[in-house]
This record gives sequence, structure tokens and C-alpha cells, in this order.
Amino acid sequence: MQWSARTAETTVLGTGGVLLALAALTLDAAGAVLVGAAGGLLLGLALRDVVLRPRLAADPGGVVVRTLTGRTRLPWSGLRVRLRTTSRLGVRSRLLELDTAAGPDDDGTLVLLGRRDLGTDPAAVAQALEALRPG
Repeated sequence: MQWSARTAETTVLGTGGVLLALAALTLDAAGAVLVGAAGGLLLGLALRDVVLRPRLAADPGGVVVRTLTGRTRLPWSGLRVRLRTTSRLGVRSRLLELDTAAGPDDDGTLVLLGRRDLGTDPAAVAQALEALRPG
């Protein structure tokens, strides 16, 4: 099983970034900087989505989380999977929390992934991970 950002969202981000970068060429200096920076940000997000595919993968051995610095393997033993729900300014958001218990030589690992990272509701991913967990 694996989860990634939605391909359509990544495509929209990339297209929007290119359009903003092209629009920046037609603006005055201040506008070009602002619109060009916005286009660069969108292109950066789209590139991040492509590079971090799949963002989360699970198999009988554990969970693999892909980050910009590499892949982190989290074995099922000691892995806690929780759904964190927060509400701020009337907007409710959910995060998938993957936490490994800290050992004597290890500080543990905490990974938080949202709907955008996973391409689906974090609650559904948490249920799927718990169903896949051995034993």
C-alpha cells in the first residue's frame, strides 16, 4: 500500500507556477518579483510532490516515509499510528501521526502527514495502516 499527493493537484500546481512565471515577464519590476516568487513557490511545491512519490508506503515489515533527505523505515514494533484532529478559527484539520518509541540510543521519530501529503483523508490511511499491522 502506498499514498502520495494527488496527481491532478500536482499538475495544477505546476501549471499555475509556469503561468505565473510567464506572467511575471510582462510586469514591472516590483510585480515581476512578487508574481515570479509566487510562481517559483508553486513550481517548488509541484517538484516536491514529484520527488517524494510515494510519500508513505506500508508493507508487512513496517512503514516507509519519504522525505527530502531520504527514506525512513519505521518497523511495526514500537510504531504508534494516531489521528490528530485540530480546530483553529473554525477550520478542522486532521493529521496522521506516526511515532516511534524512543529507546536508550534513539530519540525516536515523529512524522506528521496531512491530506495533501497523502492524497486522501488521514483517517482512512490510519485505518488501513492498523489493518495491515501484523498480529
